[in-house]
Amino acid sequence: MLDINYILENKDKIIKAIGDKCLSVSLFDGDLLKSYTADDFVELLCHTDQKRKELKTKVDLLRQKRNIISEKIGKANEILKSELISKAKEIKKELSHYGPELEGIEKDFIDLMLRVPSVPSEDTPIGTCDEDNVEIRRWGEIPLFDFEPKDHVELGELLDILDISRGVKISGSRSYFLKNQGALLELAVCRFTIDQLVKKGFTPFLVPLMVKDEAMIGTGFFPGGEEQSYRIDKDKLNLIGTSEVSLTSYHSGEILEEKDLPKMYTGFSACFRREAGTYGKDTRGIYRIHQFHKVEQVIICKNDPDISRDMHKFILQNSEEVLQLLKLPYRVVNVCTGEMGQGQVYKNDIETWMPSRNSYGETHSCSTLHDFQARRLKIRYRDANGNIQYVHTLNNTVVASPRILIPILEIYQQSDGSVLIPEVLQPYMGGQKLIRPRNK
Repeated sequence: MLDINYILENKDKIIKAIGDKCLSVSLFDGDLLKSYTADDFVELLCHTDQKRKELKTKVDLLRQKRNIISEKIGKANEILKSELISKAKEIKKELSHYGPELEGIEKDFIDLMLRVPSVPSEDTPIGTCDEDNVEIRRWGEIPLFDFEPKDHVELGELLDILDISRGVKISGSRSYFLKNQGALLELAVCRFTIDQLVKKGFTPFLVPLMVKDEAMIGTGFFPGGEEQSYRIDKDKLNLIGTSEVSLTSYHSGEILEEKDLPKMYTGFSACFRREAGTYGKDTRGIYRIHQFHKVEQVIICKNDPDISRDMHKFILQNSEEVLQLLKLPYRVVNVCTGEMGQGQVYKNDIETWMPSRNSYGETHSCSTLHDFQARRLKIRYRDANGNIQYVHTLNNTVVASPRILIPILEIYQQSDGSVLIPEVLQPYMGGQKLIRPRNK
């Protein structure tokens, strides 16, 4: 959510942001779903805000008059008291009309405000799809094999560490089992990553996997992302798609102290995503699945673009260091406007080399959101001058598994089908250095 005054003063920027981010705005008009152009949507928001302010002023004046009359009634004589009571009844009648009307327009106003996107930073490339992302840098050498390499599915079956068919049998498409050293390898890479962050001062969390709508709205996943989420209607709870939701909501409704910032949190959790709209895309293997584990970084810092920029570089570097220690080649891209989320001001993706795709595949996303989430969640801090300000928030995947197992298995494979375990993970695997095919 943005400041309404900023929106009113920067209508053209908001209209451009809606277009650049390829966002569509559809709202219910009665029982009909109506689509709005960016211009019409912003105009509707401004009109609703003006009407809200006028109605609120009217209601506030009526309440003020009612309070004044109430004070006078206790001191008035019988004749004057009768007149005052009559006036109080008239005011009550007006409030019974305007009060609900104000509540309705306030609700409409909030619904519109929740759909306003952040304005992308000036260094964000304009584009509509991932092909318009701009590469910033690469690290590591792409492996060359002197044998016919296998993909992660073939390797997983040969090593008896991955069972997709039985996963599909009991849970449907995009499901899987990790077993034997496959299960241990996922736990190893996640624990290794958490340890790297704890060394840097991050507080580790195991977070709630089910959250209220307020947390999904507060972090910007609702409205708009309902189709990607699994919902438990009976309990009005949602399964998280990232621990960012739980971690960023941790301080919702609180006023923090400037001296306690930045807050650096890392969460480990199972994550759940419907992958709606991806029918027929990345169907082989464990690249695009419904359930996975992720280690996430969340930063809560002062309301300062320069500090946010430094924090963004910091958490992006943390993810790069993990990949470098795993010795996995990758590239960093500057994500274009059309691939950004509603609240993101600036975003980088890290794509790790996956031999079976003969290309880089997205494994990490690093996002700066300024006060977009903080305004929704009402997370503020008291600055050195005693003023109350909204914080800035950032987040970044440090590792997501089993997707990260794709490059590990495929890059570290040997000619006989065995897979070397990355050196930094061997202590987490009881010193094991190699995963061998089961028949060997």
